[in-house]
Amino acid sequence: MSKVLVTFWCCVFFSFRFIFLNSNASSVTFNVLNFGAKSDGKSDATQPFLKAWVAACSSLNAATIYVPRGKYMIKSVTFRGPCKNKITVQIDGTLVAPSDYNALGNSGYWILFIKVNRISVIGGTLDGNGAGFWDCRKLGKNCPVGARSITFNWANDVVISGLTSLNSQLMHLVINSCKNVMVKNVRIIAPDFSPNTDGIHVQSSIGVTISGTSIQTGDDCISIGPATRNLWMDKIQCGPGHGVSIGSLARDYNEDGVQNVTLINSVFTGSDNGLRIKSWARASTGFVTNINYQNIMMKNVDNPIIIDQNYCPNNQGCPSQASGIKINQVTYQNIFGTSTTQVAMNFECSSSNPCSGIKLQDIKLTYLNNKKAQSICKNIRGNTGGVILPDNCLL
Repeated sequence: MSKVLVTFWCCVFFSFRFIFLNSNASSVTFNVLNFGAKSDGKSDATQPFLKAWVAACSSLNAATIYVPRGKYMIKSVTFRGPCKNKITVQIDGTLVAPSDYNALGNSGYWILFIKVNRISVIGGTLDGNGAGFWDCRKLGKNCPVGARSITFNWANDVVISGLTSLNSQLMHLVINSCKNVMVKNVRIIAPDFSPNTDGIHVQSSIGVTISGTSIQTGDDCISIGPATRNLWMDKIQCGPGHGVSIGSLARDYNEDGVQNVTLINSVFTGSDNGLRIKSWARASTGFVTNINYQNIMMKNVDNPIIIDQNYCPNNQGCPSQASGIKINQVTYQNIFGTSTTQVAMNFECSSSNPCSGIKLQDIKLTYLNNKKAQSICKNIRGNTGGVILPDNCLL
């Protein structure tokens, strides 16, 4: 009987050992150095990165593309799926865009992931080298269209964690037509004078979470485009920048709506705007509904709370109509801090589609050093609860 037991446990041990070894063997790593990449920041590493991608994407086992410490210069590159298993891109170094901004061409992208599922980008730094491009635009030269630093198109089950993005030519991180995306512990940095350098742009996507992220940039910290649903944001540090913006909307007549968006436990510091919804003043089928802002601190923000349905930057090419975007069910709860302008709450809603279901709960905003702030309300309906400062203007 004892021999039977010994035989049984030996079989169990070797079975578990076999499973354990195979679980380790089920993941394979591709080091970009082994494909010819050089970490000097000058040699073109585009093709070695693409070769590593092809190997990882065709692997039947889960794969890791490993980027060791050092600097790797890569040009415009597309990592295309579908792939046969999940892929992790582990970056311990820095990816650097070419110093000549013309080298990225007119594709609009620097690093593009397209039609890839179960993709994770972990750690590392992206340096977009955007200063030369910004100067080109400022001087009115014949410039290329510019490039977004990292873009995910038609990708599902995405994780972006611990990434730092510096000085993108245009938007830093774009999530377009994706499902189930987690962005966490990301840092985005560009000067406040850098044009159109939105930190994170989300559009046509479902189930995106952005958490524990710090954004300093020259445009919206986070911009939310049409057809965005179930977006959760928490622990966001924004500023300098143009705030967290829904829109601009009503660029087109046929436009899907924005719904189920939450921003909580966040801080805005020295930003042009705080919580902003913006739409052009033209007809549109779009809408904004079920938006929740809660536990937000404003530190010297120009426009802490603003709905602008007459959006027209620089007053050029303004449609001068009434916005067709219907805005309803927007809640502002426990919003507090300081405004650098006297108007801390500005609701300029559409005359043809007034804002409705707007709820203010426990708002305490002051003008500079505890001076009394003001609120402006146009074409808006809603209700209030708790202390409301500045004085409530809701009808």
